[in-house]
Amino acid sequence: MDALRVGYVRVSSALQSTVRQLDGVPVEKTFTDHASGSSLDRSGLSEMLGFVREGDTVLVHSMDRLARDLDDLLRLVDQLTAKGVGVEFVKEGLAFTGDDSLAKLMLGIMGSVAEFERALIRERQAEGIAKAKARGVYKGRKAKLEEAAAAAMVARAQAGESRAALAREYGISRETVYAYLRAGERAKIPATMSQESWRGRGGGR
Repeated sequence: MDALRVGYVRVSSALQSTVRQLDGVPVEKTFTDHASGSSLDRSGLSEMLGFVREGDTVLVHSMDRLARDLDDLLRLVDQLTAKGVGVEFVKEGLAFTGDDSLAKLMLGIMGSVAEFERALIRERQAEGIAKAKARGVYKGRKAKLEEAAAAAMVARAQAGESRAALAREYGISRETVYAYLRAGERAKIPATMSQESWRGRGGGR
């Protein structure tokens, strides 16, 4: 079987465009995720890892599109190169084909710098929120769903409905669905509407 050039693209939400990633980079097949980088639920990444074979090359726009953090980045690169799959990061101009010590050193340095920059951004955001709270002007994020709709969605998810399907129906991301589920487990969202009562209101048609 001929070696393939396989693209992996990730954007944080369904509203963001994937067009600019790998624009002009020739690939035979592309796997795409619409998910936060911190999300463990990335079906496109899982499918890509299961699809590629020895001799293939995975092309990614930049390191932060592939991994959640430096440890995750190194793990994924090692996982791919161990099965004979090359990895190329277009923005950073880095390519990995196996036991390349210099490339791995560069990957570690650049990944560490990226983590450092993200930490600074989070710190500045926290400082800004603290100052806004001190002035009494910080109100936090507006809830994406009304309480009743959130409770209904949580109940349906807990009853086994697809998170992806619920996200599409309610116009939110899958990560937001999981956030509501986590909040429901902490009793912040009273998921009192059972699957049976939801069906009684006309659901499940």
